[in-house]
Amino acid sequence: MIQVQVEKISFYPPSKGYAILLKEMMGERFLPVIVGSFEAQSIALALEDVQMPRPMTHDLFCNILTDLSIEVSEVVISELLEGTFYSKISLVSQVGTTDIDARPSDAIALALRVGAPIYASERVMEEASVQEVVEHPATPMSDSSRADAGSHGPEDYLRRLQERLDQAVSEENYEEAAEIRDKIKQIQAEASKQ
Repeated sequence: MIQVQVEKISFYPPSKGYAILLKEMMGERFLPVIVGSFEAQSIALALEDVQMPRPMTHDLFCNILTDLSIEVSEVVISELLEGTFYSKISLVSQVGTTDIDARPSDAIALALRVGAPIYASERVMEEASVQEVVEHPATPMSDSSRADAGSHGPEDYLRRLQERLDQAVSEENYEEAAEIRDKIKQIQAEASKQ
């Protein structure tokens, strides 16, 4: 098994999702895993150690495990079949150890929250890893969007828009949420035209 860590989260226009880049800790290979926007947001929140006012799905699962005295010992991205990654979450309890099948995005989000190591099988790394990360062209933005984005680039801008959207929804400010949602959709639509 190869231990990996989350190196970066990038918007990935071809899938209208995000690429989670896992870098092997004792090497130079990267394993790109494409995930949806909700999963990318959950992983980003865990990386930045952001505490939400109410538990999100992955937080809820962590709370349940803690209350039941179950520990996540590790997460393993074990297989790549027909372009789909498979992973397992190893759980340890008083009864013993068991492996649970999980989507890699959920397994990574959970591992980050509890501080469990993340591994990829050597076979998965051989089949799907890359030696260097090729950046996709920047998402086109209007001048007003550039001013909002500052110097951080389109991925950070989309992430901040998503955070503002989540904040607006949690505060039940649905008018602002709708405006932000429309801006996100516009940026993603422009990106998909490239």
